[in-house]
Amino acid sequence: MNIIEILRRFKEDKIGIHEAEKQIKLFEISRIGDFGVVDITRENRAGIPEVVYGENKSKEQLNRIVDDILKNNGRCIITKLNEDKIDLIELGFEKRYIVEVFRDAGVVVIKDKDFRLLSGGKIAVISAGTSDVPVAREAEVMAREMGCEVYSYFDIGVAGIHRLFPAIRDIIENDVDSVVVAAGMEGALPSVVAGLIDIPVIGLPVSSGYGFHGKGETALFSMLQSCSPGLSVMNIDNGFGAGVFAALVANRVEKFRKESGLQ
Repeated sequence: MNIIEILRRFKEDKIGIHEAEKQIKLFEISRIGDFGVVDITRENRAGIPEVVYGENKSKEQLNRIVDDILKNNGRCIITKLNEDKIDLIELGFEKRYIVEVFRDAGVVVIKDKDFRLLSGGKIAVISAGTSDVPVAREAEVMAREMGCEVYSYFDIGVAGIHRLFPAIRDIIENDVDSVVVAAGMEGALPSVVAGLIDIPVIGLPVSSGYGFHGKGETALFSMLQSCSPGLSVMNIDNGFGAGVFAALVANRVEKFRKESGLQ
């Protein structure tokens, strides 16, 4: 049950005002043993679903946290998972829920069979190289789970700059609201994209480089030193954060469209 369902039951006179107040208060947080406190109302409050960071959590902790979120919210997103943890979660929940696995991104999304996403704005996700796709995919999944329509364009980096222009044309024609650009190595692509379009661009440095200041460091430095005004930059490999930020922008634009009758 979520807050919308509680309010619906109150509106339909199935529960009284004091019971509704009690259920909403109980719904705010959920304590799990001595190791976890789940923020159940995050999505209602901030527009961002509660997400489980899978790295460094034990299998038992993951199972209990995921189970609790599913019982309260009907959906759970888990990021930064290795193959063993993906298999464990898939095996443990596939009989009761819909389980979507994105192995290249290390992400699993679990939902009730009747869970429905609200519709949101439109974003684009670009990767400079194929090696950058796993991190770009994490951004893609997060934006979709926040209701966005996502257009993806992979392996169109500056080493073959001509590959970029059809994607830019498509992005403009589809009138997307924000763009995530994932790049490792020298990290030049976000600056190039930001200089070509009048759409907010989020630079996403990826740890795909090597050698001196490799593993995303040069990509991060390059994006922070960008001469393209207005480029925002995430931390290295933070596909989750990039997807969330892009979706917040896009969903705000979509809300304005609906309220203004511009659709």
